[in-house]
Amino acid sequence: MKRAAVFLIAGTVCAQIFAPGFAQIGHPPVNADAVVIQDFEKRVAAYLQLRKSIESKLLRLKSTPSQEKIAQHGNELRSAVREARKNAGPGDIFTPEIAAEIRRLTATAVQQGDGDHIGQSLRHAEPVQLHLEINDSYPVDRVPLQSTPPSLLENLPALPSEIEYRITGRDLVLLDAKANLIIDVIRGLFS
Repeated sequence: MKRAAVFLIAGTVCAQIFAPGFAQIGHPPVNADAVVIQDFEKRVAAYLQLRKSIESKLLRLKSTPSQEKIAQHGNELRSAVREARKNAGPGDIFTPEIAAEIRRLTATAVQQGDGDHIGQSLRHAEPVQLHLEINDSYPVDRVPLQSTPPSLLENLPALPSEIEYRITGRDLVLLDAKANLIIDVIRGLFS
């Protein structure tokens, strides 16, 4: 009985000492932050694929100087995407893990000495105080689009050209610029 207990303890100690080395053989360590960013990129790509699929089913807008026709096409696209995403909710793209990573990256940008520049940039731009929800359109006819400071953008995951980060009050929104549609929101990112 004592001998079995000694072997059990010795086996446990050996496993704790040598198991980490065995676990890494053939499997490089995984960067958890990179996995979260990859998940975010996949979610954005899936949204964009959905939007492009919807867009391909609409009548193609021919080159026109008519602002009315351009606006009508934009409204049709926005309505169709809204309908396809009628059950979309907070966290569909900015999952809790992704939101936490973006909060960390934003804090890093502020801590790297860019905090004053970011704050000044946000104050010099026309601060936008909106409370937007998923599937809302951005009220471009009433409110200017506040640009996101470049020093902050450098720290955030890159986006396809049609998708933009926008700051609205204390929130970071993900905007589909082509459809003029809010895709997701991180509440209270900025103080």
